Amino acid sequence: MKVKEVLRFIKFSLFSISAGIVQLVSFELLSLIFADNAKYGISYVIATILSVLWNFTFNFKYTFKAAVNIPKSMALAFLFYVFFIPPTAFGGDYIVSHYGWNETLVLLITMVLNFILEFLWNRFVIYGKKVDTRTDKLKNEDK
Repeated sequence: MKVKEVLRFIKFSLFSISAGIVQLVSFELLSLIFADNAKYGISYVIATILSVLWNFTFNFKYTFKAAVNIPKSMALAFLFYVFFIPPTAFGGDYIVSHYGWNETLVLLITMVLNFILEFLWNRFVIYGKKVDTRTDKLKNEDK
């Protein structure tokens, strides 16, 4: 594996940790607000959306540095979550309500799964061969 790819994975991991903190804190706060019968699913979906927005922004700018169409990239990120959120929201809610698992534990397990799948989706589907293609001119415009 190239050093550049290892560094990219480390950057992605660090930004994902920060997004995980956003998700965990917002999930815990939202869980206090919503009624017991709906709190896992609603809290999970809102916290995940906040986390995705945070993570996408930083990884686009600093990790993948790709000259891509931003709306198209965001649409591809959205597409990933169209297929990821429903089973993890309903599945997590089912595990919490029917098996009595701790909702934070279920969230953390889901976050690890999300981390792995999201890295692969970003690296190979959203950015693919366009990784590191932003020019210095574009980089300077971002500052």
